[in-house]
Amino acid sequence: MKKFPKRTYSNPIQFFSDIGFILRNRRKLKESRLSGFPGPAFRERLMLAVTGVNECRFCTYAHTKMALESGISQSEVKALLDGDFGNCPPEELGAVLFAQHWADTAAKPSAKMQGKFEADYGAEKSGFINLYLRMIRIGNLSGNTADKLLYYISFGKMGLDRQL
Repeated sequence: MKKFPKRTYSNPIQFFSDIGFILRNRRKLKESRLSGFPGPAFRERLMLAVTGVNECRFCTYAHTKMALESGISQSEVKALLDGDFGNCPPEELGAVLFAQHWADTAAKPSAKMQGKFEADYGAEKSGFINLYLRMIRIGNLSGNTADKLLYYISFGKMGLDRQL
């Protein structure tokens, strides 16, 4: 019996809410790119932490490739996907842990974690990070939703889950 990925979009409102967030904040996204924060390796650590929780096979593949290209080792990529952040640079660890918590709570982090994260990174940087977290959520949940749909319309012949 196939087991589906942990998280999918359960209704279109969730998807459009996430897309709307990105569209409303597209200037901030441009500012982030221009500022260089977060850098490529830091960005990929965040992406892999969220993808490790949401288990999207498409995002796992794509962000593993991008992480390796950014200089992250294969062993660290595997560790990040497994939720082991022992090799994270100290200045990135808090954000990566927050990313995991954020994904695990379906983008509804506890007030305590949100407050600590914002205090540690400041309003601008935490805002930039939140944009990237939302983007990977869109990718993860869209990929998992497509996989689930593919499984159903192919009568179980297509679509794959990491649990197989």
